[in-house]
Amino acid sequence: MIYGVVNLRREATLPLVVSNPSGQRQVIDTVIDTGFDGFLSLPSEVIVLLGLPWTISNTATLGDGSETLFDFYAGTVIWDGQYRTIDIAESETEPLLT
Repeated sequence: MIYGVVNLRREATLPLVVSNPSGQRQVIDTVIDTGFDGFLSLPSEVIVLLGLPWTISNTATLGDGSETLFDFYAGTVIWDGQYRTIDIAESETEPLLT
């Protein structure tokens, strides 16, 4: 089971462990955003800190229906007790999870 909390802005949040290919881990506090069309977005500062490898640039649809180009990086998360390798979108917002 996965547990989160509701913050003072009344956003559902979830701490998520993200790691790079060499096993370096960091706990990231994410905001659950049902309008986000990916799995996880992180700011460039966190991507650089973890040294996540770039995989591809691709367009993605935002919550308002517009499209924008994102860089994606490979990372691993612990999701409900299981390790999952995922693509992580680079976005200069707070970390978003869907």
